[in-house]
Amino acid sequence: MNSLSFPETIKRELPKILSLGLLFTVGFLGNAWADDGSVASGEPFWLWKLLGRLHPMVVHFPVSLLVFAAFLELFTLGNFHSKLRPGIRMLVLGGILAAFASTLFGILLANVEGYGGDTLVIHQWAGIATAALGIPLYLMLRKTEDSNSVASVKGYRAVLFVAAFGVSFAGHFGASLTHGDDYLTSVLPWNEDNSYTPVAMDIDLVSYQAEDLSEEKQVKLVGQVRAIFAHNCYNCHSSAKIKGDLRLDSKEAIFAGGESGPVIVPGNSSSSDLIRRIKLPAGHKDAMPSKGKTLSKDEIAVISLWVEKGAPWPDAVENQSVYRVAELAPRMPRLPASKAGLENPVDLLVDDYFAKRSLKWKQPIDDKTFLRRIYLDVLGVLPTPEAYEAFLGDSNSDKRERIVDELLAKNDEYAIHWLTFWNDALRNDYTGTGYITRGRFAITDWLYTSLRDNKPYDVFVKQLLNPDESSKGFIEGIRWRGDVNASQVTEMQAAQNVGQVILGLNLKCASCHDSFISDWKLEEAYAFANIFAEEDLEVARCETPIGKKASTKLLWEELGSIDSTANREEKLRQLAEYLVQPANGRMYRTIVNRIWKQLMGRGLVEPVDEMDNEPWSQDLLDWLASDFADNGYDLKRLIRTIATSKAYQQPSISFDDPLDLVDDNYVFEGMVRRRLTAEQFSDAVSSFIYPLFDEKQVKYNPFQLVSSEQAKMEFPRASLVQNNDFLKALGRPNREIVSTSRDSQASLLQALELTNGVTLNEALRQGAERWKEKYPDGEILIHEVFRQLLARDPQQSEYRIAQEVLGEAPSVEAVQDFFWALVLLPEFQLIY
Repeated sequence: MNSLSFPETIKRELPKILSLGLLFTVGFLGNAWADDGSVASGEPFWLWKLLGRLHPMVVHFPVSLLVFAAFLELFTLGNFHSKLRPGIRMLVLGGILAAFASTLFGILLANVEGYGGDTLVIHQWAGIATAALGIPLYLMLRKTEDSNSVASVKGYRAVLFVAAFGVSFAGHFGASLTHGDDYLTSVLPWNEDNSYTPVAMDIDLVSYQAEDLSEEKQVKLVGQVRAIFAHNCYNCHSSAKIKGDLRLDSKEAIFAGGESGPVIVPGNSSSSDLIRRIKLPAGHKDAMPSKGKTLSKDEIAVISLWVEKGAPWPDAVENQSVYRVAELAPRMPRLPASKAGLENPVDLLVDDYFAKRSLKWKQPIDDKTFLRRIYLDVLGVLPTPEAYEAFLGDSNSDKRERIVDELLAKNDEYAIHWLTFWNDALRNDYTGTGYITRGRFAITDWLYTSLRDNKPYDVFVKQLLNPDESSKGFIEGIRWRGDVNASQVTEMQAAQNVGQVILGLNLKCASCHDSFISDWKLEEAYAFANIFAEEDLEVARCETPIGKKASTKLLWEELGSIDSTANREEKLRQLAEYLVQPANGRMYRTIVNRIWKQLMGRGLVEPVDEMDNEPWSQDLLDWLASDFADNGYDLKRLIRTIATSKAYQQPSISFDDPLDLVDDNYVFEGMVRRRLTAEQFSDAVSSFIYPLFDEKQVKYNPFQLVSSEQAKMEFPRASLVQNNDFLKALGRPNREIVSTSRDSQASLLQALELTNGVTLNEALRQGAERWKEKYPDGEILIHEVFRQLLARDPQQSEYRIAQEVLGEAPSVEAVQDFFWALVLLPEFQLIY
């Protein structure tokens, strides 16, 4: 038997001795900080901080060395004693030593820097296990080199590959700690989302600042703060990860603060460290959130306001619901006693509303204003001079009712106009992401036909929820986006869209965690989403699966029970049947509220997607919904009921501040004055001056294959044109998501497009050439342009200015400028 000298023994056993020493040190230090994260003196020694901060640098060595060693080992499968063996041996030994050093420094970093949470625990123990695995790995390597048996070679290679996987696994969770859980996957094409959507503000900051807060408002303010924390702070400061020993996911944790003490000083936002940090610019070492986007100004203002108000947190936040929950069942209120001149039930209910608030009816708008308003609301176009002349010359007392009926009977024009509203709401477009890959399906033909034929709304909804090939785009059309994250799988997105459009319900918060803005719970949202799933969904809270399968239920179980064992097709059939039943008063309140807003500029309930909010007239909302259900779910009849009311014919009301429209103290006095939509403005210019779009831009032509009232459109209607820069600037939304309301306020982008954009400028130039040829005399041209665009003759001052600009024989450029000046007038751009 050969014996080794003492130096050779030391040399041979040095790695084992060093490894055991390091393991002992790791265990000792880990135990030293196990209880409270600090050494006995309370403040960690500076050297431990320095060594701990070396961890992010050192940790790359074991990952790269062991993984590269495993990679090279693949090239020695046919010959263990390959020329690569010495290099592999060095890589393995270096990787093992680096793993121990990295583990030691990592434990120091976690304890002196205040990291914590479930992700850290996984990362830490995976690293320790990998480092410990280094000892048998090295021993097996030495044994294999000495014995060269097949069994030892297989055992060594198995341990090496496990070690390479283990160090990669630990590294992944380390990256999650520093960069976020989705750092790696967020760049994938189906997960990438460069947009940042701040939490929607459900409170009026000005009114909250100016008054003492009631308990209800305190709860609402806390809910807003918690929503901001949930969407921006939980990645680093919740049970999953506790950076700086700070959690922001519960009342006790928020007030306790972190390793540096309390982060808020109730009543003094300027002295609160949390407020200081969220106001710092991105990139600052103390800025919060440290990753991703900084908070919006409104989000910062909400948190600051909450702290300044004393950081109230009433027991009601945790213990009971303070959110208004609208009644589900339909209700037909008793109508007030009849009054002379108020035959329409809408007017009787509005009159009762006025009386309770000491308001008086105003003189109805004149015939010219009414005709323009009703044309735009029903057909989306301006009346012709001939239509004005006929209507103004009609002396019959019922002429307004008759013109409403006449316009509603123009089935194709009606469908073309209302296609815009439903395309927005149902995410339907003519071109865009997803159509080519068949992850998105157009429903335009089904939708147009449904509107033209005035399909009953209950049938309309049933065909959307339990679709055939022609109507499947709403339910199936979300699949092109894929699973955004664990909380936004396609089935949940479908549930959110159905809830929003059909039920006036916001499930976005509850799809991630129990809602802070309503009573809806995470598991209720998943149960509803499960209806749209082929297989049961796994519930995920804040993007983290909780190991529980979702049940399958309607949001309101009293409407019926979904068979959880049925296939998806059957579940959708049951969903459609249960939701459209008359007992679901919420669905019919939602649609009548949407139609009311389209005609009146402001819903009975605002926002229209939050139907649990209090309407300004519960009786009117309930009556409209019940009358709608009792009369065949007829959308045109609903429009007629509203449009023939005295309430619809009141003078328009303007608001200086758009927030007044959603204020809790809003008072109805008449239709809200609003801007023409992108499509209405485009069609007005196209019909009287020159078409803004050519035939090639029309992506859906309803008259191409079917007989209709008109063989050909007079000009390409904007609602049938694919989205473009001009329409986007004027407010047409990106229809990749549901859009149930458009902002009627003018924007800088709109102003720039109307003043400098190519599309309008070119149409006005070509229109000027056409008009100059038809009306070479300046005086005639001025009168005719005013008559057709504004339905009146110019005032003396207007005529004088126009004559100075145009002259007796106007140039094309002068006529173009004249058009431009008129189409920018509020009189042209607004619906009065």
